[in-house]
Amino acid sequence: LVGIGAMTMISVLLGQKNYSKAKKVLGNVFLLNVLMGLFFSIVSLSLLNPILRFFGASDATLPYARAYMIPILAGNIITHLYFGLNAIVRVSGHPQKAMFATIMTVTLNTILDPIFIFVFHMGIQGAAVATIISQFLAFIWVMRILCDRREFLHLNIRKIKMDWHIAGRSLSIGMAPFLMNVAACFVVIFIDNQMARYGGDLAIGAYGIVNRLVFLFVMIVLGLNQGMQPIAGYNYGAKLYDRTFEVLHLTMKWACVVTTACFLVGMLIPQTAVSLFTRDPELMGLASHGLTITVIFFPLVGRNMVITNFFQSLGLANKAIFLSLTRQLLFLIPFLAVLPHYFGVEGVWYSMPASDLLAIIVSEIMLMKLKKQLKNE
Repeated sequence: LVGIGAMTMISVLLGQKNYSKAKKVLGNVFLLNVLMGLFFSIVSLSLLNPILRFFGASDATLPYARAYMIPILAGNIITHLYFGLNAIVRVSGHPQKAMFATIMTVTLNTILDPIFIFVFHMGIQGAAVATIISQFLAFIWVMRILCDRREFLHLNIRKIKMDWHIAGRSLSIGMAPFLMNVAACFVVIFIDNQMARYGGDLAIGAYGIVNRLVFLFVMIVLGLNQGMQPIAGYNYGAKLYDRTFEVLHLTMKWACVVTTACFLVGMLIPQTAVSLFTRDPELMGLASHGLTITVIFFPLVGRNMVITNFFQSLGLANKAIFLSLTRQLLFLIPFLAVLPHYFGVEGVWYSMPASDLLAIIVSEIMLMKLKKQLKNE
């Protein structure tokens, strides 16, 4: 919500050579992450038991959930700052350093987990402490980069103040990926409920397997999108529209290669892919069938994902938010509500490619309109 929106603003400002305002955005990101992280910690810690109950904690699991969440929430400001500022490192011309920070966090967490859990006998609370320490060390690394005065974009103490215009603009742009993730969470809950209603526990398990398999390919496309974002924003800010669309088409090409690979896996070797997760014959059959249906339009899904991110990269917040929610809320939820009523669990599976197809059509129409608009400028 904060980091991605600010990253888009900064990439456009750098393209416009407006370094002073870019530094203001960076200072705003720092303060906004502190305020939001603090607010989130206070609210969540004060309502921790009801929140954990809402997410499914039972009398048996509640003590463990509390033991883990209290350190996580206590260090939440560090988490917010690390994720928010690492996005800025990426857009400031240091994608390798941003990637190193991410890898460092995961590696340190993997090393520290068994130390705090077993050596220090802290149990699940130790896992939480290891996570916060890992993020804190990565945050120090990120701050070292952003405080280097030799960089054209660096953190200035004088610029760390709230500018509500910048904050509003940043949050409006970041709202697209934020709402997309929130919508995805609710959609998964809805799909699980429909799977349980029309197919039972095995159908839920099958969807879980399909979702994980598909997400492996989706994550690669998300990585391509993150690489495209600062380049598209910079060239758009500099009014170099030919280069802006050049990076779009290049990203779409590789995204389609990735999602076509997912399509081929689902069509040609679904059982082999599913066998990575289960050996149960019945569950394998359900998941293989579901995977084949889910990936029907996947060769085109890559284009849709890139186009949605492209509008966000240009700072076109309203269009990006609309496209982010189109597939999840405008098409998928109505299909999930109606099709299973007539076709049972098959209707749940077919809801997904049906919503993909309609979302692809909408995004292509909006992209054509944008191209015409920019040609007339």
